[in-house]
Amino acid sequence: MDNKQKVVSNLIWRFMERFGSQLVSFVVQIVLARMLDPAVFGTVAKVTIITTILLVFVDSGMANSLIQKKDPDDLDFSSVFYFNVAFCLVLYALLFAAAPAISRMYGEAQLAPVIRVLGLTVVVAGVKNVQQAYVSKTLQFKRFFFATLGGTLLSAAVGIGMVMRGFGVWALVAQQLTNVTVNTLILWLTVGWRPKLMFSFARLGALLSYGWKLLVSGLLDTLYNKLREIIIAVFYTDADLAYYNRGMTYPNLLVENINASIDSVLLPVLSAEQDHKDQVRGMTRRAIRISTYVMMPLMMGLAVCAEPLIRLLLTEKWLPCAPYLRIFCFSYAFYPLHTANLNAIKAMGRSDMFLKLEIIKKVLGVVVLLLTMPYGVYVMALSLLFTSVMAQLINSWPNAKLLDYAYGQQLLDMLPAIGLSCLMGLAVFPIQLFGWSDWVTLPVQVVLGAAIYIAGSVIFKLDSFNYLLSIFKKLLRRRAQGDA
Repeated sequence: MDNKQKVVSNLIWRFMERFGSQLVSFVVQIVLARMLDPAVFGTVAKVTIITTILLVFVDSGMANSLIQKKDPDDLDFSSVFYFNVAFCLVLYALLFAAAPAISRMYGEAQLAPVIRVLGLTVVVAGVKNVQQAYVSKTLQFKRFFFATLGGTLLSAAVGIGMVMRGFGVWALVAQQLTNVTVNTLILWLTVGWRPKLMFSFARLGALLSYGWKLLVSGLLDTLYNKLREIIIAVFYTDADLAYYNRGMTYPNLLVENINASIDSVLLPVLSAEQDHKDQVRGMTRRAIRISTYVMMPLMMGLAVCAEPLIRLLLTEKWLPCAPYLRIFCFSYAFYPLHTANLNAIKAMGRSDMFLKLEIIKKVLGVVVLLLTMPYGVYVMALSLLFTSVMAQLINSWPNAKLLDYAYGQQLLDMLPAIGLSCLMGLAVFPIQLFGWSDWVTLPVQVVLGAAIYIAGSVIFKLDSFNYLLSIFKKLLRRRAQGDA
């Protein structure tokens, strides 16, 4: 299998993994949201802010160092494994001790036990992290599919079962902990690599020299992304936080599926071609075109259908999250641009540049957030849209020199998908003004939107559509040959 086929095959497996697990999560979250009060979700969201920040220390830096290194061996993987586990145990001990203080900060003393139990996800993730890096490095993304889907299905059963028995907040806690634990167990059982009884401070130091910059970048990014939620959690109500989070959930669901798939496959493939600038530029350009072609209509469609979708899935009690949903849709629509540009920079070995970009973006974002904070949650959310646009410019700037692929060229590659998505949105939005039932309005909007987008792709002969169609046909032929 050549490099191109590997990329396509692993992208498909990654998409299947993300789509399958998130589809189950999507259904489960709908069920739970209909059964529980928004304030319950707000309570768990407060704790999740903390664990998400701690997980950056697990998921960033060292794993990327292993993936980026040309020929990592067992000594490299084992050294990182033992370091990660030890570090995560220390992090959990600190979180356990700090739980009462965090509870007081939020003004909810009953949060301490929730923090201590949900914090166990950090320890479990530390065990899983190197296995994930090994799968990514060796392009065995089929393993992720079974691990993620297994964890999602079992945790869904646990969460719904506990809600039906009246466990409230603890049902959501158990769901998250079960998910990461089962995921880890399946990876551990199915991936061939195991840590060896070996350790090297020299190897660890060499990996840290590259990875610490990505770790700091990841930490800055997470702190920045969670800063709005922290402010809402401290100064506003649990319901405000729940509406904000729920508005973010559905666009983020789509973005994470697509971005995670591209990110996990693109970095190791680009890293393998890091000495060939033309190859890296070509793959980066293709990634931007394809991901935008997929992402843009999804975000536009979700923004246009916000109200009927929320009423149908979550009931009227969640309708205040609709404005936030639209803001996040337009903010996330250009995330493929961020992902492709940043992966190209990492693959070229410029983690120093990656860190500088993160610092610039975060300083700008914090300034904008501080200026908008006095005006309420909605204005704080709107500021995210502005900083997202600015981040596009900042992330693309180095690649004008590194790859001869400037922001203007990138926008031109995205323009067909943007234009067609806007046309689709303008055609679909008026349907909800007819006064039909949501059960009629939403399916009509979805079907009409998909028809317009596909028809437009054919009429205007969009390159991305033809490329995806050719890949699909090749896969069908390959399967037919295999069956024969």
